[in-house]
Amino acid sequence: SLNELRKREYLAVEAFRTGKATKDDWRSLADMLNLCETMALGGIGPEALEACGRAQEALGNAQQRYKAGKSLGFTGPELTAMREVYEYHDLQRQSVSRSEYERAIQTTANRIRSAHPSVKVCV
Repeated sequence: SLNELRKREYLAVEAFRTGKATKDDWRSLADMLNLCETMALGGIGPEALEACGRAQEALGNAQQRYKAGKSLGFTGPELTAMREVYEYHDLQRQSVSRSEYERAIQTTANRIRSAHPSVKVCV
């Protein structure tokens, strides 16, 4: 359900805030970010694209720090960027019907599978 999805995303952001994030938290935020970007590129909240760019960088930086043996976490500006994406994406999904949201999810999955050049954050 949408409430469960919101909760999972919110808890993932909070886990990064506290430095206790897991790979699953990283994946949840990457999925949210990629979906937000897809919707923004499709004209639903295009103002989110700037925050998406900063959040992509934040997830990439967190991944690099993790590979270097540190915990998964964000710096202050990185956390701000991810919170902005969370807020934008929540507005996006409230602005469309469930069927449109499901189409955006499918489009995002297809972009990731096809290694679309605009997809920068994926596992």
